[in-house]
Amino acid sequence: MAFAIKAKVGDPRAETFAFTAQKTMYGGKHIAEGDTVFVFASENEGGQGLIARGVVTSAEAVARRPGIVRQTPRVSLSISRTALAKRPLGRSQLKYLTDWNDGQPGIELNFKFYRQATNKIVGISDEAAAFLSEFF
Repeated sequence: MAFAIKAKVGDPRAETFAFTAQKTMYGGKHIAEGDTVFVFASENEGGQGLIARGVVTSAEAVARRPGIVRQTPRVSLSISRTALAKRPLGRSQLKYLTDWNDGQPGIELNFKFYRQATNKIVGISDEAAAFLSEFF
């Protein structure tokens, strides 16, 4: 399974990325060392969407805080960049894809990243991973 992360990215051209205690949804908590991950620089934080593809070099689940009943699982991870995106893909390109039952990879990404605009790590289908690979 491949993954994607939408988060604040300080240097979009960095060789490595480190993310601390990132929220996970849609299977994102299963991310592990060696997995392929697509990095989106969050538009809410001044980014431009898809910027890189990489490989997870470390992934560690963050312990839940005691006394809080409902908590979204969080993961800290490091990613080694393997490629930079050659074409843009972000909210402005995906916002028109809203037929949630269509099953297209762009719709999957729009649903998982932009229906709820929080930063997060998500699991993506093989079709969505293949779609994203076309941007490199």
